[in-house]
Amino acid sequence: MNALELTQDLIRRRSVTPEDGGCQKLLAERLSRIGFECEVIRCGDVINLWARRGRAKPLLCFAGHTDVVPTGPLDQWESDPFMPTIRDGKLYGRGAADMKSSIAAFLVATETFVAERPQHAGSIAFLITSDEEGPSVNGTVRVVEKLKARGETIDYCIVGEPSSVNVLGDMIKNGRRGSFSGKLTVRGVQGHIAYPHLVKNPILLLAPALAELAVEKWDEGNEYFPPTSFQVSNVHSGTGATNVVPGSLELDFNFRYSSESTAESLRARVEEILRRHALDFSIEWNLSGKPFLTQRGELVAAVQTSIREVAGVEAELSTTGGTSDGRFIADICPQIVELGPVNASIHKLNEHIDLDALERLPRIYLEAMRALLP
Repeated sequence: MNALELTQDLIRRRSVTPEDGGCQKLLAERLSRIGFECEVIRCGDVINLWARRGRAKPLLCFAGHTDVVPTGPLDQWESDPFMPTIRDGKLYGRGAADMKSSIAAFLVATETFVAERPQHAGSIAFLITSDEEGPSVNGTVRVVEKLKARGETIDYCIVGEPSSVNVLGDMIKNGRRGSFSGKLTVRGVQGHIAYPHLVKNPILLLAPALAELAVEKWDEGNEYFPPTSFQVSNVHSGTGATNVVPGSLELDFNFRYSSESTAESLRARVEEILRRHALDFSIEWNLSGKPFLTQRGELVAAVQTSIREVAGVEAELSTTGGTSDGRFIADICPQIVELGPVNASIHKLNEHIDLDALERLPRIYLEAMRALLP
């Protein structure tokens, strides 16, 4: 099983989001050779691939993305980010860890599995997008909508996100927090700073309410999720002049929330606090993703056992970090885990993966397949 060669081939394809660079065409060609029916789903400038082998249940899906983030300053890379380079036992290149290596490992493991079990139980699928690192509006979410409309569901899904922390397999994600954002506008009355009785300063008006929001305990979290977090990312106000009280203020905030809260409950509590402080306000709300959670069951057991057998590591379950496309897949799949390389170099200059990890990762996926599709 040589995932290294395939990873190098994928890295050479300049697929800065939302570009795919021909990666999915390469994957589809190889999957077609081993009996997959491949369907290209184009949405705007995004290319998605849905490939399936078999119609029986259970359906095991491998999910990932071929798009990568921009490189940043090229002169600060030690080698061309789109020219895969091996040095000091590591493979360097944009996408080496996030997540062309996982996709290569998916494919190599599947080719091996099909060769040894051509009449395997159940079915295998690949859900690949070029819109994970971008706005994520024409990628996995659109494929899931299409599958749902025609009654297709997934039983198990392994997402190749780089979940490991120190060594391959030391952490897998069995869920993610929800992400719920708001753009708050507080209206006041603009005027000369020397005449406070003629103005209403939205900055001062908001301050007590913001202090309350900052210390509010939204929930206690649970066994898998930390307590819900409220954070402010930007505050905009003022005219640029030092002697003018502004007439309005805009504040961007975000909740990373546990399954103990809902978007509806958080919205109601925020608006209640703001009303209690007698503010003239409006909020534009945006739900990026609901929380999802996979309890211990067949998928978690299969993946943890595979990691233990191949890497000799006891995998920790975690729901930390940002969002992933698992939030969309959860709509048609009850069991999802994320398992991939060490994430220390992702989105950074000189992104890389250990060659040893690249050799072990397809073996881990293969053992999981053997357990789930006996």
